[in-house]
Amino acid sequence: MTGSARTADAALPEPYLTQLAAGVHAFIQPDGGWCLNNAGFVTDGDATLVVDTAATERRARLLRRRIAESGAPTPRTVVNTHHHGDHTYGNSVFTPEATVIGHAACRRELLAAGHQLHAVWPEVEYGDIRLTAPTVTFTDELTLHVGGIEVRLLHPGVAHTPGDTIVWLPAQRIVFTGDLVFHGGTPFVFMGSLTGSLRALDLLRSLDAQTVVPGHGPVTGPEVYDGIERYLRYVEALARSGREAGRTPLEVAREADLGPFGELAESERLVANLHRAYAELAGGEPGAPLDPVAGFGEMTAMNGGVPMACHA
Repeated sequence: MTGSARTADAALPEPYLTQLAAGVHAFIQPDGGWCLNNAGFVTDGDATLVVDTAATERRARLLRRRIAESGAPTPRTVVNTHHHGDHTYGNSVFTPEATVIGHAACRRELLAAGHQLHAVWPEVEYGDIRLTAPTVTFTDELTLHVGGIEVRLLHPGVAHTPGDTIVWLPAQRIVFTGDLVFHGGTPFVFMGSLTGSLRALDLLRSLDAQTVVPGHGPVTGPEVYDGIERYLRYVEALARSGREAGRTPLEVAREADLGPFGELAESERLVANLHRAYAELAGGEPGAPLDPVAGFGEMTAMNGGVPMACHA
């Protein structure tokens, strides 16, 4: 069974806060599947910065409430690690008090995508979602200060999406990776770049973080990078052999032996990842749009005809 084939009405634990260092918390949303992303916040007691929001108004308001219950002041800054709706739909819950910051491509892609999650999972009760794009953008690197806590925003190039941001706290050796890292879930590069994702792992390794907050799944350490690299190299090899044999991504994915990667949730992402790998082998630019209907349709086919489940 793939991670998406879990029953949509299965009871999931409530999101929870975990303290990573003085003033630094992660907001973890089990089970980390489709739409169930992680967020976090940084505070010095006078100012608060939030990393990502959530897919629904209810979950974003829960995040805001948990921040308030921790004793942190009202957030004045929100940083988006990329444009996908599970990380940005809740931005408006924090504005206008907070300024939203993201990569320039995050703003562009968010405005172009619109209510993207509504199109894929129309049955979800999203609440009052007012698309709120970053109003402050950067292109390569931006350093913020939350009191005495340094927060570095690093763009790794096109990887999970064209507008990814790594949120790095050098003194605390904590990194919020966004969806460059799925812990326990299958990586997803359909809207970004396979080769770019490998380069992003090199950048993450160079930071020498002790604590890694993935975009989805529990908090982990830098050892998580090795498994992601092995998976991406596996996809790369499958794509090369499949393309040389004249076989489609769906044909290759259906016959692939996932081996240890079969234990990852959302394994149907393999076919979408193969589409990106095929495009890059054909000389396509990283992040160049691929047909979302084909990509998500073939993931549904891989999932036995059952649509992927968003449990948000």
